Amino acid sequence: MGEVLSIEGPGKVTLVEEKLPDLPDGGFMVATTHSGVSAGTELTYVKGTNPYLTATWDPSLGLFTEGAPSVDYPVRGIGYMQVGLVVETRTRAVREGTLVAMAYGHRTAYVADPMTDRFVELPEDIDPMLGVYVAHMGPICANGLLHAAHDLHGPAVRHLGDGVRGRRVVIVGAGVVGLLTACFAMSCGAAEVVVVDETPARLAVAEALGAGVLAADDDPAVTLKRRWRHGLNDRGADVVFQCRGQARALGLGLKLLRPQGTLVDLAFYTEGAQEVRLGEEFHHNGLTLRCAQIGRVPRGLAHAWDRERLSHETITLLRERGRSLRRHLITDLVGFDEAPGLLTDLATRRRQSVQAVLCDHVEDEGG
Repeated sequence: MGEVLSIEGPGKVTLVEEKLPDLPDGGFMVATTHSGVSAGTELTYVKGTNPYLTATWDPSLGLFTEGAPSVDYPVRGIGYMQVGLVVETRTRAVREGTLVAMAYGHRTAYVADPMTDRFVELPEDIDPMLGVYVAHMGPICANGLLHAAHDLHGPAVRHLGDGVRGRRVVIVGAGVVGLLTACFAMSCGAAEVVVVDETPARLAVAEALGAGVLAADDDPAVTLKRRWRHGLNDRGADVVFQCRGQARALGLGLKLLRPQGTLVDLAFYTEGAQEVRLGEEFHHNGLTLRCAQIGRVPRGLAHAWDRERLSHETITLLRERGRSLRRHLITDLVGFDEAPGLLTDLATRRRQSVQAVLCDHVEDEGG
């Protein structure tokens, strides 16, 4: 038996027992060592704001339509940042004792099929706790950079940093997505990376990671456009990565761009974006808005930039900046038994966290 996090309804989170299937030939079983909490997507189910809860998603049409919700409560197995220890295996694809990064939801154990379940073996020189970023979250952020590279070079992209190297970059939003994206941009040779956010504590984390910072309420568009000059009437960021699911953040991101600049959007707007004014900077400066979600890499790059390569780029980043990320990005370590209270507190803003990680033995984790 194992345990799985279950969202029974808005604001109602619990752990329930889960009977694990028998281990089949060709499969393997993992015991979860670390499980990262997404304060974005996962909390939309706790709050009841996820569109899958109120509409029908038609994948063939790519439309949300009126009808029965595509997801109903209880919602179980959410979460996409897991690290597991292989405790039993019936396949040569992975050895017992191996640590693997996967995306199987917040559960204490999981039986995997290597033909259908994606897994990435963690190198021994990677902190297992940072392994929560390898399977999915890191590739989400890397895919944002890939979209910026495609914007400049089309299918001729060769390196992840082709869209930021030597360029001035702004990250709007200092959550996990924004901070990891900033680290990718810095590691890929951006001329300057500035993180903009409303929360001083999160800006302090961005600064500790090596980025420049500006407060969102200090008119950062005016500040940066006075500082970043490209030519006559050509000022602002070369590229903006929008990583906060608030309409005002998207509006600010558009203001920060130089004329004909590109905003790469990694945010999830569960409440829409009514505050975005497309008749102002977007129209008058000829801007480009690109949505970068992990379900797709840019057109024409799928053969060369699959999820495995994006995970490899994440491992490269963790090797370079792992110590700093471990120190500054992971702010909360809790046991699985505390997970229901943690998610409820995060959803109601009774608790603030940059990156919370569920651990099997919290007392054994060092800082």
